Amino acid sequence: MSEKSYLIRKVIAFTLAATLFAASAGIHAKKAYAAPEQTKQTQTASEQTEKNGQKQPADSLGLTAKAAVLMNAETGKIVYSVNENQQLPEASITKIMTMLLVFEALDAGKITMEDTVTCSEYAASMGGSQIWLEPGETMTVNELIKAALVGSANDACVALGEHIAGSNEAFVSMMNARAEELGMTDTFYCNCTGLDADGHVTSARDIAIASAELLRHEKVLDYTGIWMDTLRDGKLQLTNTNKLIKHYNGAIGLKTGTTSKAGCCISAAARRDGMTMIAVILGAPDSKSRFADARKLLDYGFAKCELTDISDMEIELPDIPVVGGMERTVGTYADISGFVLAEKGKGKEIKAVVELPESVEAPVEVGQPIGVVRLVLDGETIGEYDVCADRTSEKVTFSAAFHELLRGLIAH
Repeated sequence: MSEKSYLIRKVIAFTLAATLFAASAGIHAKKAYAAPEQTKQTQTASEQTEKNGQKQPADSLGLTAKAAVLMNAETGKIVYSVNENQQLPEASITKIMTMLLVFEALDAGKITMEDTVTCSEYAASMGGSQIWLEPGETMTVNELIKAALVGSANDACVALGEHIAGSNEAFVSMMNARAEELGMTDTFYCNCTGLDADGHVTSARDIAIASAELLRHEKVLDYTGIWMDTLRDGKLQLTNTNKLIKHYNGAIGLKTGTTSKAGCCISAAARRDGMTMIAVILGAPDSKSRFADARKLLDYGFAKCELTDISDMEIELPDIPVVGGMERTVGTYADISGFVLAEKGKGKEIKAVVELPESVEAPVEVGQPIGVVRLVLDGETIGEYDVCADRTSEKVTFSAAFHELLRGLIAH
């Protein structure tokens, strides 16, 4: 048989077989490709207790707060929590979102540190913690950030918000929109200061999310790490209310807050050996207790956890058959890099579980997700990554088959 005849028969047979196969084939069930020692994923402790109608005891670490969360900033993993989704007032922890919008505006070039901001009548009218701005008084963005993060100045926050958004109301709307984008489902802002207001609520989990996002702006640490400083040519002294900055190893921020409704609160961040932990405390009975609670959470996190580099993990990914495609199979790849949070000393026990369908239906595009790789430790998934197709496989049609035939004839 000539090469030309062979090619014609091959294309026709392929087209008919593929078309019939595509018409009769259903979606195949998924199966897992994993090492023999793979263990079936089990429920996490929190899922099991929730299923049994139990709650994590508030005194597991002897905490006094109404709600608390310990989160790893690099991975967003919550290590420990008490009432993590309970809606509570947050006092000046609100300023974490305020400052997030400020630093995002700086990064976007909408404002600069040297911008001169003029205090409005409304900004000057703020009560609570303040630097006693006068209507018409000017300060730079740099000075107002320092006032807000070190001195917790409410007037400085409003002045910055007005400078960015044009009005206080518009800035608060921006805060709520950003919270929604970040998945902060328990949060609603009525102001940018944290002064008590009906409906101004958040949760420990949401504060941890906002805190981790703010920490992505490393410049903020130039302010949150200040213990004492001055404004107005040394005439106004600022002292950081976060005592952990001076007394806890690795402390880098972030913000305290206290009002009659919220009690004593803090979002405390500390970094050791390249790992950053965020401890959020809401509704502690007094200032001493909030710092003690935050210490317990941070100590627990640094004692128990470590970041494990997964960039060098060797994972075999098979080719996947394509139903009704011009290409019979497509290769697969997964971008697995960075770090995952694991219990200390257990990094080498992490297993990769590859979950792929037996086949995929055409058309398939390059980069199309067709499965997942789960990283499992002690039965818990600690990371999940898409498995994608490495090439295209068009759906079999008469025109596509005819085009392939012509290409083959020309090539021969």
